[in-house]
Amino acid sequence: MSSRLRPIWNFLMTLLTKTNSMRILGIDPGLAQTGWGVVDIIDQRYRPVSFGVVTTATSQDLGLRIHYIASNIGRLAAEHEVVMVAMEDVFFTKNISSAIPVAKVIGAIMHQLAGQGLDVKMFSPPQIKTAVTGYGSAEKHQVQEMMRLMLDLKEIPKPNHSADALAVAVCCASYSSTERRLGG
Repeated sequence: MSSRLRPIWNFLMTLLTKTNSMRILGIDPGLAQTGWGVVDIIDQRYRPVSFGVVTTATSQDLGLRIHYIASNIGRLAAEHEVVMVAMEDVFFTKNISSAIPVAKVIGAIMHQLAGQGLDVKMFSPPQIKTAVTGYGSAEKHQVQEMMRLMLDLKEIPKPNHSADALAVAVCCASYSSTERRLGG
């Protein structure tokens, strides 16, 4: 879809969300692997469309890795005609230097998607865990199992980063649904 038509498409999709239907791209950003998951939400039911990871090699130049991730996420957003994008925000407890490369990936993805007319909603790990498990300190395996159950999958989505990205999409749907009910 051309970038000129994207705002029109987004407007039409916004109208559809009034009927409780939307397609969300969830992103779990990382430099080695960025997880992505596309979920359809229809009347508060979740249907997985597609999921996977964008992988880069540590031997590549940092700038090329970041560009590769952002352009592939942009391609996936266009290919799946998503109307909403959600991404996990940077979270670190001890070593800020490990968060810096992820922050660069987040910035590049946001830049890419803004050029496509898509806003990105950011969610913290505790927000995502609360939305999908009801407990903000849930373990990773608990979140992954909830994705299997909520999306009616036979197995936990693999690789793990794709399961996390699906959880981000479900979290966004949950928050969006609450905002609509509250009139926001």
